[in-house]
Amino acid sequence: MSFSHPTGTRGAKQPGRTFRWMNRLLMGRARRTDRTTMGMNLLVLTTVGRKSGQPRETPLAWFPGPDGSWLVVASAAGAPANPAWYLNLAAHPDRVTVEHAGRKVAVTARELRGAERADAWEKITTEADQFRRYEEATDREIPVIRLTPR
Repeated sequence: MSFSHPTGTRGAKQPGRTFRWMNRLLMGRARRTDRTTMGMNLLVLTTVGRKSGQPRETPLAWFPGPDGSWLVVASAAGAPANPAWYLNLAAHPDRVTVEHAGRKVAVTARELRGAERADAWEKITTEADQFRRYEEATDREIPVIRLTPR
């Protein structure tokens, strides 16, 4: 199943330069430890740039999925556009790695749909209420992605 979430028409401001600087700090912590940061579990997602072909790293909050998978949310803090890492996943869903607590794992990405997405979304927003606020800020359906070890 492909990635196909369209861009919305309204939403919060797309995360900017300060957010990217903070992301670099969070990546180091996510790589070294399995402890939470700001109340969230973090991993480093490495995708392949859809245009550049270069590796792109992004720290993301994750939630446990079934059978040792990770669930991640393409929220962009409620912005109307999907984040760049989501677009990279759509272009190369089988060229992705997850790094967490000193371990790097090759994964396959799959966007959740229908009841499967609804169940995951309910779990995610129960654990991390800010994702519900992001959903209220935009008119796009925020994608939920399952990352399964290969």
